[in-house]
Amino acid sequence: MTALSPTRLFTGDRVVEGVTVHISDGRISDANSKPSPATAKLEGLLAPGFIDVQVNGGGGVLFNDAPTVATLAKIATAHKRFGVTGFMATLISDERAKIAAALDAVGEAVRTGVEGVLGLHLEGPWLFEPRRGVHPSGHLRQFDAGDLALLTLKRSFPLLVTVAPERIDEASLRALASAGVIVSLGHSSAAAEEIEAALGAGATGFTHLFNAMPALSAREPGPIGAALATKDAWAGLILDGIHVHPLSARVALAAKTARKLVLVSDSMATVGTSASSMSLSGEQVMLSKGALRTKAGTLAGAHLDLSTAVRNAVALLGATTPEALRMASLTPAEFLGVDHERGRISPGCRADFVLLGTGLEVLKVWIGGREVR
Repeated sequence: MTALSPTRLFTGDRVVEGVTVHISDGRISDANSKPSPATAKLEGLLAPGFIDVQVNGGGGVLFNDAPTVATLAKIATAHKRFGVTGFMATLISDERAKIAAALDAVGEAVRTGVEGVLGLHLEGPWLFEPRRGVHPSGHLRQFDAGDLALLTLKRSFPLLVTVAPERIDEASLRALASAGVIVSLGHSSAAAEEIEAALGAGATGFTHLFNAMPALSAREPGPIGAALATKDAWAGLILDGIHVHPLSARVALAAKTARKLVLVSDSMATVGTSASSMSLSGEQVMLSKGALRTKAGTLAGAHLDLSTAVRNAVALLGATTPEALRMASLTPAEFLGVDHERGRISPGCRADFVLLGTGLEVLKVWIGGREVR
């Protein structure tokens, strides 16, 4: 058994002091005992490990380029240093064979215990062409019976799909939700009424709110208006100060609160490296002033890690420390339906932690009770 006595502890909802966390077999056995003289003290704030629901790559590799267990291990290693103890490997729009390979790779990584791999996020290919961003146009298509058969197979890990209502019918949406697939709406120009119908059919979230969506206006609220007005829907936010203006992000926090707003990195291969460029679907993407852009100037994912997003939540949004930490831990865990064992420091939960300094910088990381940074 291991015991950790931090200066402060964030439970997932609130910050407390003067407690010791006991770990046994990779799980939390007690999180409310008093420190003993023999217990090693940790200087800093101990919080649940961060959960990133949108990770395209990191450490110099991109999941789309090689959807294998080896690639997942490299991405996981790159993100551990930023406090990420669980991530959804994200495959952007690709052919069906690549989707099947990604499903197999994540399944094998989870089965063999690759630290950090939580599940799979399929961002497309069921996206609306005019809002595709950098997704390859040739891969975009309608959702069909073959997709439904593949995605509704029973799996041992969370599966999240991003779809545009223009590309999927309500019956298929209902079937996905009934099978336990988490459905998020994105890359869409659908009217608010279409968005609300998709939410009624089982969609529960929005992918990178504000991005790849038409602007909110008085008579055409669109996806953004529907997302802000729907209290029960989660919404991802790329908080690098580039993808979304800080004032717009503050609007999102005011409407959604930290209980429904999810910080995501949308990280690409450059994260965790010193590289200044990368290749995406055969196109060169350059890193400049903190942004990854194609030659045409289109944003291509993000050069962002989740620990920076947490600090930005405080600096750019005026969020409290508990709010910022919740948006990177318990809130994404609830969105993915894994909050019974992740996202909180509570008996029975996984011993996945991040120790943070006074500036919320990452000092140490534990996964399953083992210190990995």
